[in-house]
Amino acid sequence: MANESNQATEKRLPPHSPLREYYRADEQREEYVMELFDRTAKYYDTVEKLFLNGGLLYRRLSMKFAGIRPGMKILDIATGTGAVYRGAARLVGPSGLVVGVDPSAGMLAESRKSHGGPLVRGFAQALPIASDHFDFVTMGIALRHVPDLRAAFSEYFRVLKPGGQVWILESHVPKSPMAHAMTKFLWAKVIPGMTLLSTGSRDAKLLMDYYWDTIDKCVEPPEIVSALSDVGFADARSNLIVPGAFLEYRARKPS
Repeated sequence: MANESNQATEKRLPPHSPLREYYRADEQREEYVMELFDRTAKYYDTVEKLFLNGGLLYRRLSMKFAGIRPGMKILDIATGTGAVYRGAARLVGPSGLVVGVDPSAGMLAESRKSHGGPLVRGFAQALPIASDHFDFVTMGIALRHVPDLRAAFSEYFRVLKPGGQVWILESHVPKSPMAHAMTKFLWAKVIPGMTLLSTGSRDAKLLMDYYWDTIDKCVEPPEIVSALSDVGFADARSNLIVPGAFLEYRARKPS
């Protein structure tokens, strides 16, 4: 039993190193993240507006290029206020289906204000969803908030139909010192400051502070690609889309 426990611990892959300035112990992390999103859900769309909602268009175009088509069934994980959900719903049309899943009750409440599609409270690593059901699993800018990448990817694999695909959009931090410094200035200074000014909320600013620290400490793309392959996905890969802003991960469940 001890060997099995050690093997399970070794196989766990947290998305980033511990951030002790926000929570003192690893077991507090998940509760901290959920409560932070609950407290800031009403401000989340305001942050999108700071970027003129350009992220909404970008998400939809990225999903279209990934292969989402009319009539498909999509599971959007960590759906938040529905940025990816709304884009996917437009792509699949009335003949398709999009289901959103999120652990934050506050985020789901905000999402229900903008659309009436099916929303479920649940966690990426333990989805309350039937197996072999969806054509696509999507996730937009939220991978860093799951407690264990391999556990989450195993669930994504389980709920996809044979031949189904996973598409994950994430933030990108450049490697070069100068580009990293510029990205850090934007995400760690400018955006939190703009968020505080536009919302008047210290919690909303804290969310954006936490956002930067999670992307700066996130595991490297090759590790994420490897984790997708480890759970059974084929053709796992990462694509850099906008340096200093976005990259995507894609993989396919074998037929």
